[in-house]
Amino acid sequence: MNNFRRDSFILYAALVVAALLSTFISLETAGLHAADLPEPDRKAIFHPVYARNGMVVSEERYATEAGLQVLKEGGNAVDAAVTVGFVLAVTFPRAGNLGGGGFMLVRLAETGEVIAIDYREKAPLTVTADTFLDAEGNVDTEKSRHSVLSAGVPGTVAGLSLALEKYGTITLERAIRPALELAEKGFPVSDDLARSLEDARSRMEKEPGSMRVFFKEGGKSYAPGETQSRKTSRRL
Repeated sequence: MNNFRRDSFILYAALVVAALLSTFISLETAGLHAADLPEPDRKAIFHPVYARNGMVVSEERYATEAGLQVLKEGGNAVDAAVTVGFVLAVTFPRAGNLGGGGFMLVRLAETGEVIAIDYREKAPLTVTADTFLDAEGNVDTEKSRHSVLSAGVPGTVAGLSLALEKYGTITLERAIRPALELAEKGFPVSDDLARSLEDARSRMEKEPGSMRVFFKEGGKSYAPGETQSRKTSRRL
């Protein structure tokens, strides 16, 4: 769909872990007190949010809640970030994804060392300098952005799994569980998701499998508040 791979999983790219379209997870010290906080600008439109023990912020509610639950169970920031990433693949498909890639920066609390994990998708070996040119030798943006030729070799699952294995504390099964439950049981469609699916309709109509997953029977759109389930994806 539209911008599925739009810098796709530049998910988690700042501080402990940041995400495409702003998934951010950070841990604060347990001893934070009101007196330690800076004086807020009373005239500002936006105000910072403070947390005593931890914070999870993402573009989508269910992803945020899944990450927060991991922290409440004793997981660390990487555990929560990976969980958020998998949930976004279900609930925020225009950005969260399994078919793309990205980067992750992890700062180790014990040493202060910052580690970068590069799992951005790569071009297939068969791609050449002429792959995305038309018959006249000009760049064909339809080929380079929206055709099967533009699909890269995914890195998301491998990258998130590696991060969890090296720096997390929970199992991959636990990290994926919320995404699986939301996909199978369904979840209420948000205004944002309803709009993004409708915006992508013209391209998705070219692939019956996409229509079965993201639209109702007969190609009807999900309205905000209706429950969308990905059970149909098992038939693909």
